[in-house]
Amino acid sequence: MEEKLELFTKQLKPWLYLLDEGHLATGYVVVGDEKVCVIDTMNGFSDIKSFIRTFTDKPVIVINTHGHPDHIFGNVYFDEAYLDPKDNETAQSFIDLPEFKEACAKYGFKMPPFKPVNEGDVIDLGGKTLEIFELPGHTPGGIVILLREERILFTGDSINHHLWMQLDSCTPLEDMVKALDRIMFLEERADFILHGHAQGFDDISLMRCMRYGINEICEGKTADDKPYTWFGGEARQHPFALEEGKTYSSENSVICYNPK
Repeated sequence: MEEKLELFTKQLKPWLYLLDEGHLATGYVVVGDEKVCVIDTMNGFSDIKSFIRTFTDKPVIVINTHGHPDHIFGNVYFDEAYLDPKDNETAQSFIDLPEFKEACAKYGFKMPPFKPVNEGDVIDLGGKTLEIFELPGHTPGGIVILLREERILFTGDSINHHLWMQLDSCTPLEDMVKALDRIMFLEERADFILHGHAQGFDDISLMRCMRYGINEICEGKTADDKPYTWFGGEARQHPFALEEGKTYSSENSVICYNPK
């Protein structure tokens, strides 16, 4: 929370802002006729609310796509936030970290309570409608958010070019394939994806390409997979192919997983 990460902002549409906090995490601001929605508040180094107040005084609601710290810690600038209850335990484990508590005490911050958001919930911002769908995998309570009128799917870390599935809290890969299959109809309702570490739009086909990649791991097609070193140890990484002729924000796409 100390002022050491710059907030980069990009206006993707007259009503849509991409917030990039030090190139470590991405959040979004959707501006409706009556309300504003923040989708993920990043690490808490940036006062997103003050940024929003530079262009609107409309009421603001916050939705967290999942409970990891680089998506929820910025909630400290708001009075409440929505999270799927299945990620409450995950979120609390990070909120209880001594270093986060010390930072909150130092700067006078307080983490607001989480309000439940569930599949089927619809948030009307006035001319902009957000619909919630569950996608467990990266975390048990991961959600994706469809902006109906504009055919954009906000996916947090659940669908992206660098999917982390090696964490102990991740669901089994076979279960994530089933979870993706259950909501694959969203391909017909959205044209683009904006994920939690993006710099721009991805074609909706990223969703199916990633699903194929996970299924390849499940089928044991991993002979050429390389090691992946991260702060929790060493895992494996499985590259997956993208569709030719489509527009993506990155051409390098992998799924990180624990071979055990």
